[in-house]
Amino acid sequence: MSEPVRRLELFTGAGRRRAWSEGEKAAIVAESEGPGASVSAVARRHGLSASQLFTWRRLARQAVTGDRGAALRFVPAVLEAGPPEPARGAVATQPRRRADRAGIEIAMAGATVRVGPDASAAQIAAVIRALKAAR
Repeated sequence: MSEPVRRLELFTGAGRRRAWSEGEKAAIVAESEGPGASVSAVARRHGLSASQLFTWRRLARQAVTGDRGAALRFVPAVLEAGPPEPARGAVATQPRRRADRAGIEIAMAGATVRVGPDASAAQIAAVIRALKAAR
């Protein structure tokens, strides 16, 4: 025996595409990025395909970063359990004392930049821009 129809959508008229306002798109994208949210479930709830919602998310991310063509890149991170060993040929100095607060260390093109925990977002952005320009 066949299963009864649970949901039926009836489209009448000239099968036009739905027009979503920017506000509606933003609300749906924000809902999909919430903690524990499933993109597929959010898309189904709003009558979208998951691929359409992924496209909206990508476009929203590009609008925020201003980046239209670059792909996301991952940077390897290394967590050290103890104090770092001195580099080969480095002059021996007193070991660094580790503060109770963490920071960020960026090693790129032979240079190492340490960003302390008190650095502002603007300062960090300036350091990243300078590193990108030096490549």
